[in-house]
Amino acid sequence: MAGTINKVILIGNLGDEVKMHYFDDQNCVGRFPIATSESYTNKQTGEKVTNTDWHNIVVRNGLAKVCEKYLTKGDKVYLEGKLKNRQWEQDGVKRYATEVQVNEMTMLSTKRNTESPQNLEQAKPTSEPVSKTISEEENDDLPF
Repeated sequence: MAGTINKVILIGNLGDEVKMHYFDDQNCVGRFPIATSESYTNKQTGEKVTNTDWHNIVVRNGLAKVCEKYLTKGDKVYLEGKLKNRQWEQDGVKRYATEVQVNEMTMLSTKRNTESPQNLEQAKPTSEPVSKTISEEENDDLPF
């Protein structure tokens, strides 16, 4: 194989609210953890076992603003991006973090839409699908 690839695809639930950091008028970064789980039945005990992995998610600019506006803890999302490793020094100790830098997202469920009875009364029927895919390239400020 001539090249390499760094691609991550995750479907999971937000473990916390989106934390935003604004740099200036146009640039911002959003961070949040998501949990992915796998379950199996222990053949010896018959007990159901669930293993959960946590992933640090990073979204930028327009995609970050969409996440901040529409996502909340517990929501299920589909994410595509790449792995990025960071290191820094804090109090003389080297620290490391592995993050998923997301460039495409699909909201699979949002608690804001499903939990509030007021939202159900105010909702207007549409022909749009429940999930909406958003990518960094599509989310720009063009008027058309």
